[in-house]
Amino acid sequence: MAVPSSLFSLSFPFDPQIQIQNLSFSLSLPSHFSLFSSTKPRFPAFKLSSSHSSSSPLTTTFLTDDDLRRLSSLESFLYRRELPSGSLSVRLMRPHETRSTVLLLAHSFAESLLIPAAYVNLLAFLINQYLLQRLTLLPNTATLVAFYTQTPSPPTADSKEDEEEPLQEDEGAPLAGTVEICFNKRGANASVPTPTPPRDSPYICNMAVEKSLRRRGIGWHLLKASEELISQMSSSKEVYLHCRMIDEAPFKMYTKADYKVVKTDSILVLLMLQRRKHLMCKELPLSSMTSESDLSEYDEQKTI
Repeated sequence: MAVPSSLFSLSFPFDPQIQIQNLSFSLSLPSHFSLFSSTKPRFPAFKLSSSHSSSSPLTTTFLTDDDLRRLSSLESFLYRRELPSGSLSVRLMRPHETRSTVLLLAHSFAESLLIPAAYVNLLAFLINQYLLQRLTLLPNTATLVAFYTQTPSPPTADSKEDEEEPLQEDEGAPLAGTVEICFNKRGANASVPTPTPPRDSPYICNMAVEKSLRRRGIGWHLLKASEELISQMSSSKEVYLHCRMIDEAPFKMYTKADYKVVKTDSILVLLMLQRRKHLMCKELPLSSMTSESDLSEYDEQKTI
């Protein structure tokens, strides 16, 4: 029987299980340890360009005119869809949202990889360092976050007069999911899972959905939002991702989205205490804009 997975595709420059085993012998954490115990997030003092607000993405690399144009496209990207049970918006993660994104990924990793709950804080520490490093590689990589707003109950005749204006963008909506995209070689991880995808091609990874919000089609729309952004940011039309062989629901979703298996891990990876994975690829159409039929087409399954 397959292990339920809340993490659809993962790609960190370390194996969480092995890393935690190694660190647990050399790092002793007090029982009250919390990565986010301080009131202010401990972000490195990255430099912001003069044109960016405090909520803008952070980058420490020199940006060319083309990079600035692409960074502007990332900042303005917004994918919105109305689902049967609510509304979903997907956009670029902002620096102050790193904490909630880290926690979502940490809990998803722990559940998917059967890591003991006692190690979630340590896992969050490792992921936090990773995400902060990825922020410096904009606009060659991007972490998207999804916000979900439940559809309110139909208002009564008496309440219609007092009806407030709808929330703007994702104001007040809980974090529903996240996904990371590498657009090119400059944004690629130094070490990626096997089978190794082409470094020059876009790569989707680290997709996770909040446990309480699964089976609503959010994973499907995170995938579609990623494809839409890739079509805007990259001239390459081939996009790659990994899927573990034991993850049946994500595999069905990727297959339905026209991803094909191009290579599969050798059974020898089991000797390295790793799960076997498929490398999957899809050739994006000239226009990857999601049609309204995407929702009705996938609504039959609602497995993600």
